[in-house]
Amino acid sequence: MAPPQGNSSGRNTASGFRRRSLLAGAAALGLTGTLGATAGCSQVDITGATDGGHLLDDLRSRKVVRMGIASEPPYASISSQGELTGEAPAVAKTIFQRLGVERFEPVPVEFQALVPGLHSFQYDVIVAGMFINKARCQAVLFSDPDYESKDGFLVPKGNPKKIASYRDVAEGGFRMGTGIGYAEIDYAVGNGVAKGKIQTYGDQIAGLEALEADRIDCFAGTALTMMEALKTGKHPKVEMTRPFTPEVDGKPQRDGGGYGFRIGETKLRDAFNGELHKMKKSGELLRIARPFGFTEEFMTDLTAKELCAR
Repeated sequence: MAPPQGNSSGRNTASGFRRRSLLAGAAALGLTGTLGATAGCSQVDITGATDGGHLLDDLRSRKVVRMGIASEPPYASISSQGELTGEAPAVAKTIFQRLGVERFEPVPVEFQALVPGLHSFQYDVIVAGMFINKARCQAVLFSDPDYESKDGFLVPKGNPKKIASYRDVAEGGFRMGTGIGYAEIDYAVGNGVAKGKIQTYGDQIAGLEALEADRIDCFAGTALTMMEALKTGKHPKVEMTRPFTPEVDGKPQRDGGGYGFRIGETKLRDAFNGELHKMKKSGELLRIARPFGFTEEFMTDLTAKELCAR
């Protein structure tokens, strides 16, 4: 998820892709203290609750949970009818209902405001498909991931240059487009793609136009957001390659997204995880996620502990 820039308009722009970048790091957290100063941000206490926290009891008592979201289909968004939609809210609603919380209040914010908003008690949980990484785990208590990210390439119809991996891009000397600060830049360079062959664009529409104008040979990004971009049907000369897990030096670069709680709220996180694991085992998670474009290949056995250690 360069540091991510929010997308208050709700359009699925490169800000959505960019927020998943491996380059996000501490800057994406918008916090100070142990994570360093960020311009325009005041000191925020992220030490969190003790003794497992009491938020789960509070939510059950007031019967409503406030969900912080950053609009990016298919993860989470507000529909044109003003309704909360997306894979993450659909999963979270199911889990919270089973935990005894009946109502849901979405709080839309820009992506870079999600973590500061959590710590300033604007909402109770981050419900945005947020990537779990070591930097964020310093400030957020994550659930286990409910999906695993894959990459994909947008290519001309028929994929005439047979691009299916970053290694293909490198070996063919092809011109690759991607977004500013995308993790895909690191994956490409790690596979030998020359930096001079990588062009960055402000949003995926600009990338699609560059591809159609033959200024690049492919455009790289996360598969789910690429699929969402093509749903408009406005780019019939473009298709997406099969989703894949990137590799660097022969090692799979697995990424997953989950739900974020305030540090110390382990009782709520553990209860949430318990229901999530049941849904994974029964197949219910996939059934809920499928209407939003998620398939079996996006399901995961990764844990937050693994991702936080990277």
